[in-house]
Amino acid sequence: MLIEARELVKIYAMGEAEVRALAGVSADIAAGEFIAVMGPSGSGKSTFMNLLGCLDRQTSGEYLLAGERVSQLGPDRLARVRNRQIGFVFQHFNLLARTPAVENVELPLVYAGVPGKQRRDRAMAMLARVGLAERAHHQPAQLSGGQQQRVAIARALVTEPLLILADEPTGALDSRTSLEIMALFQELNRQGMTVVLVTHENDVARFARRILRFRDGRIVRDEPNAAADAARALRAEAVPA
Repeated sequence: MLIEARELVKIYAMGEAEVRALAGVSADIAAGEFIAVMGPSGSGKSTFMNLLGCLDRQTSGEYLLAGERVSQLGPDRLARVRNRQIGFVFQHFNLLARTPAVENVELPLVYAGVPGKQRRDRAMAMLARVGLAERAHHQPAQLSGGQQQRVAIARALVTEPLLILADEPTGALDSRTSLEIMALFQELNRQGMTVVLVTHENDVARFARRILRFRDGRIVRDEPNAAADAARALRAEAVPA
């Protein structure tokens, strides 16, 4: 198992009150899976994603990533795990506005201490992988929304992580561009990448192979997604943004 979560509880203090965002969540995710995490606002799905991404710590319970108890790691080691083992994709891209696409993709490698030429070669390779090699020297303002999200995906991939975590990755895109981005995630998963994404859209979730449905801080349904095969056929409809 790539991810092993056992009875995860997360409690936030809100003044004198406590909010139980997660109430004992357990899940196993194998390497190579494509998971959609769904649920209404306040259901715990974003908190669960933050714990998987080592952006927050659980109040109790246990989380293992590739067999390592990451909840027991110190801040520096956790930062290395986030940098080298997890790739993040966000709804609003989070690109540096005045920085060319290739340099945006290089950023995780800068933090990892990778030498300059190697950084550039790897960043260009990732841009080619997402179909944007010819846009490498364009700034985000010169790119469409779909192209900016492709740059963000290339940035997530450049460290060759074990896991891609995507938080509402199509939330800022139109329906056609959303299809293109989800087809790209599906292709990456077909190539062996583990993908876990949070979404509230059924049209996005249908691309995943498995759906975890959250409510009131718990997983209420964990089910294979029969629609994924039909969605896979839609890749042929997607054209580069």
